[in-house]
Amino acid sequence: MTFDAEKQAEYAAQAKAAWGQTAAYREYEKKSAGRTDEENRALGSRMTELFREFGRIRASDARAPEAQALVTRLQSFITEHYYTCTDEILSALGKSYAAGGAFTETIDRAGGEGTALFAAAAIAARCERA
Repeated sequence: MTFDAEKQAEYAAQAKAAWGQTAAYREYEKKSAGRTDEENRALGSRMTELFREFGRIRASDARAPEAQALVTRLQSFITEHYYTCTDEILSALGKSYAAGGAFTETIDRAGGEGTALFAAAAIAARCERA
């Protein structure tokens, strides 16, 4: 299970509608320009693996060092490959992961039921500290 191309296109359209006028979105466009479908699939697979890791520890405390290390890895991955993922953006992403709908479903398919809520809780714990 990965963030498939159809879902990625749907997420991209939603992101453009919501944030198309922001500096972060312009940075995303610049970083993704020229990326092949294969490269996008590879990044989607790597993102899926991060959520599988959240899933493996979802029964633990969201404030635990292992969960917080995953949040740091997720934020760094997004920053490296998509756009600068500030704590403010990270917090908003966490809320969207737990809001139900496609994000929640996709994350839970990757890591098991409850993974999206756990990832959101770990992100919230991180952002509260920041």
